[in-house]
Amino acid sequence: MAETTRTRIGTSELEIAPLALGGNVFGWTADRDASFDVLDGFLAGGGNFVDTADGYSHWVSGHGGGESETILGEWFAARGTRDRVVLATKVSTHPQFSGLAGDNVRAAADASLARLGTDYIDLYYAHFDDAETPLEETVAAFSGLVDAGKIRAIGISNYTAERAAEWFRIARAGGYHLPVALQPHYNLVERAFETNGLRAVAEAEGLGVFPYFSLASGFLAGKYRDAGDAETPGASDRASAAIAYLNDRGRAVLGALDTVAAAHAAELSTIALAWLRQQPTVAAPIASARTRDQLTALLASLTTELTPAELEQLAVASA
Repeated sequence: MAETTRTRIGTSELEIAPLALGGNVFGWTADRDASFDVLDGFLAGGGNFVDTADGYSHWVSGHGGGESETILGEWFAARGTRDRVVLATKVSTHPQFSGLAGDNVRAAADASLARLGTDYIDLYYAHFDDAETPLEETVAAFSGLVDAGKIRAIGISNYTAERAAEWFRIARAGGYHLPVALQPHYNLVERAFETNGLRAVAEAEGLGVFPYFSLASGFLAGKYRDAGDAETPGASDRASAAIAYLNDRGRAVLGALDTVAAAHAAELSTIALAWLRQQPTVAAPIASARTRDQLTALLASLTTELTPAELEQLAVASA
């Protein structure tokens, strides 16, 4: 097994290799066998942090949510790997457990634990802010799950900077457990995180940041350089989202990625993930793989270090 540097998730005691494997594809574009193969390869390649959600993949016809967690639970049982994996999942989007009311959070956590076949979740996220529920109620529910031993740490995802800061104010005032992780939309072509106040909150609170859509739906992997690429056989379900980045700025980013990738004899996705990992507050980017072959470039980012000049070259191209 490859040895990789470990990083701590915020102020928690959870230690991970600085790459999160996205579980959104499990049970969706990767069936059970393909998912098992990807998970086996990720662990063998030095990864140990897997990110999923209770709602994955309710958007697929015939699915009801929980498919990804179910496959993960079956993999844990088949491989005996639960204690080797730091596991993150989320609550608020499962059709049966929508929102962040206290009773719902507690029920959803129990349902996730059952699907995952485990008695604890390492990192539990509030997936989307719930304006209909008083934040105090949500904060108290998450903290109670820590006290009950059902979750080890708390994360927040898709919150504004103001609401994230409010969570901390409420938690401190009530003596509740504080979040340790933040999951925003952030990559080389989506950089609002740097200026919308979220990075400032992460810096102030010592949060570990885990960007999602790290490869911009495959655009930063260099798969889509022409609008017609979205129509090719085998194009992913997110191809149309990737094609949206094909403007002057997007092409400049691809050009810079090409240059830096050539210098490292690396894939573009490796460089895009390495750039993200080396940004302030980022603990690990999240990236998904539908096949074991796709893992190679992702795992290579764990040991790829970009120079200050290369980081700047990419930042300027995407400015």
